[in-house]
Amino acid sequence: MIKSILTALLLAVLLQSCASKKDILYFQDASNYPSVPVAYASTMIQTNDILSIKVGALVPETAMPYNVQTLGSATTISNIEILKLQGYLVSPQGTIVFPVLGTVSVVHKSIAELEEHLRKLLEEGGHLVNPTVSIRLLNAKVTVLGEVRSPGTYIYSEQYLSLPQALGYAGDLTINGKRKDILLIREVDGVRTINQIDLTTANWMKDPKYVIRQNDVVIVNPNNAKVKSAGLLSNPLSFVTIASFIMSTYILLKR
Repeated sequence: MIKSILTALLLAVLLQSCASKKDILYFQDASNYPSVPVAYASTMIQTNDILSIKVGALVPETAMPYNVQTLGSATTISNIEILKLQGYLVSPQGTIVFPVLGTVSVVHKSIAELEEHLRKLLEEGGHLVNPTVSIRLLNAKVTVLGEVRSPGTYIYSEQYLSLPQALGYAGDLTINGKRKDILLIREVDGVRTINQIDLTTANWMKDPKYVIRQNDVVIVNPNNAKVKSAGLLSNPLSFVTIASFIMSTYILLKR
């Protein structure tokens, strides 16, 4: 009987420790996608975004009324938090208050579209001659939770950020991360969507909706081994401890 119990415990340890390559390796069918066009999804402006807007003109002095005056210290200018305070916060109504122009609607526009929209307002309204407008999103962030090495919220400045890059910010998945069950949660115009992604295949790379957008939440679910380890027998050492206890009890009873 004791041998049967020990055998069962040993088998349980081995089964718990087993992991298939199909559960661990990324992009296992990558050879089927030797060349995939990159879908550069435009960054769409959302409520609560903070925008940095710089206006230029042939005569720089004429553009000064249209620019927020920054503090002169180089240290201050490099501080992203100070830049956020000096940026344009998109209101719940989807607008910003721009110098001279007043209230401007910005939601449902990409960064490039808003640049062109402001440029036309300034030029066609007779404010500036041949103006240039440069816009950057200051508070783009992605939250990565679950079975990653460093879960948290990460600020990024790139115009294009892929899902693997976002996971790289969080230090990659742990060995217990379920690569076939990555959840991407996104809110756009008051609607929340949840997409399930399988990182063991590369077929999702063709879909631009999996390019990270500001305020996305990525959740890496734990695999079955991790879930089971949360129970009474939390790890293989627990099995060894129980086996040792049974053996010790058996030896004492035999004496």
